[in-house]
Amino acid sequence: MKGRIMEKIKKLYIITAILLVLSIAYIVLVKTIDVQSIGPVNPETGIKSEVGFATINNAFKDMVGTSDTWYKITKYSGYIALLLAAGYGVYGFIQLLKRKSLFKVDKRIITLGAFYVVVIAIYVLFEIFIVNYRPVLEESGELEASFPSSHTVLAICVCGSSIMVSKYFVKNKKLKLAMDVFAGILLVVTLGGRLISGVHWLSDIIGGVIISAYLLTAFYAVIKTIDYKEESK
Repeated sequence: MKGRIMEKIKKLYIITAILLVLSIAYIVLVKTIDVQSIGPVNPETGIKSEVGFATINNAFKDMVGTSDTWYKITKYSGYIALLLAAGYGVYGFIQLLKRKSLFKVDKRIITLGAFYVVVIAIYVLFEIFIVNYRPVLEESGELEASFPSSHTVLAICVCGSSIMVSKYFVKNKKLKLAMDVFAGILLVVTLGGRLISGVHWLSDIIGGVIISAYLLTAFYAVIKTIDYKEESK
């Protein structure tokens, strides 16, 4: 039995490695395949910003247009996702106060906190090393980094990780189910809304999904490893 569980965990780490390679490969493709100047004019250079997969991205942009309503909905759904993450942070802090030692706090809640830090780091990384810019200008008239869609990454990572760990912290089955359903709806609304809002290129959304899949799989592999070690004691 333990051997089978360990094999499943190993497969999770292998899938994580594959998704990491896929994420890197996808970024390279976005930077090199069908790169055209189809974005808004850069106010600093007077030249249109360049975007990879230009033909597909432009066709999708023309098809969906822009939706200020969905932009606002996904903006607020992003805030809700942050509140969900904050809720787990408060839970961990309460554990720390009660147990008076970081080493006595549930390893899964610590892992979740570390996961959030990694997600933030990924966001900062792509704000520094810009892959491409949004298809629309900000209200200030400036270009904003667009890859990957930060709302997509936020929704998938926060809602996905919540569904993965809620069973450890929410003992009431009905409350747990309600939380998981809410997280699932929040994920779908944010992802779908961001897709049709027109504030990102299609390749930005796809990139957000691939990178999030890598991050979530890595997180899940660590959680299952913790489970295995505790059950083996």
